[in-house]
Amino acid sequence: MKKTLMALSLLLLSAAHAELLDTVKDRGTLKIALEGTYPPFNYRDEKNQLVGFDVDIAKELAARLGVKPEFITTEWSGIIAGLQAGKYDVIVNQVSITPERKKILDFSKPYIVSSAQLIIRKGDPRKFKSLNDLKGKKLGVGLGSNYYDMAKAISGIELKTYQAAPDTLRDLSLGRIDAALNDSLLIAYLTVKTRLLVKGAAQIGETTEMGIPFQKNNPKFAAAVNKALDDMKNDGTYLKISKKWFGKDVSKAPKDQ
Repeated sequence: MKKTLMALSLLLLSAAHAELLDTVKDRGTLKIALEGTYPPFNYRDEKNQLVGFDVDIAKELAARLGVKPEFITTEWSGIIAGLQAGKYDVIVNQVSITPERKKILDFSKPYIVSSAQLIIRKGDPRKFKSLNDLKGKKLGVGLGSNYYDMAKAISGIELKTYQAAPDTLRDLSLGRIDAALNDSLLIAYLTVKTRLLVKGAAQIGETTEMGIPFQKNNPKFAAAVNKALDDMKNDGTYLKISKKWFGKDVSKAPKDQ
């Protein structure tokens, strides 16, 4: 009886620590979390299909791992907790690589570089050059985002949080908030592709590297993901996807292009 229980315990322990790459290949799918409301990175088109830069990268990643992509949409505020809980294998959703997140998750190599940028209404004569200029003003940010953390560090800003970027920009265009803070690549896309009455303003802080996070202690999976990303860049696939959505190579900081 004791031997049976011991064998069962060892089996459960082994399953709990199974290498993610083996799990993914045995399952035949890569479970990928994203918001689905964050154009041009990931959103639903007029046919209700998931499209965007992150979607294309994720599909290519799954193909190079030899499996099919399985997309799971979830709100940003709980997306990292869901990864920790094992609800999906990776997040492909503009996740900034920060020291705090690296304490709890492992990341792929950076696959995109961007920066934070203020967004204001078109025709607004006020010139917000930094977050300090937003003291006493209403600033829209994503709940649980690094943009929220950046703004929270400045006392005196009235923060209004949102689950999705389109909601933030809609309130901004209606004058319910004074400005918003989000990804500069998103702003460049939206100001050209939508009729929202918003425009990009000052960039905030340094450029940020984004990666694909997954649970710690999966070295085989990490190596496979990084090889897939390297191969995408080496064979021109990454550049093709990048130019499709942004017209340029977004794996490099603007000053390097």
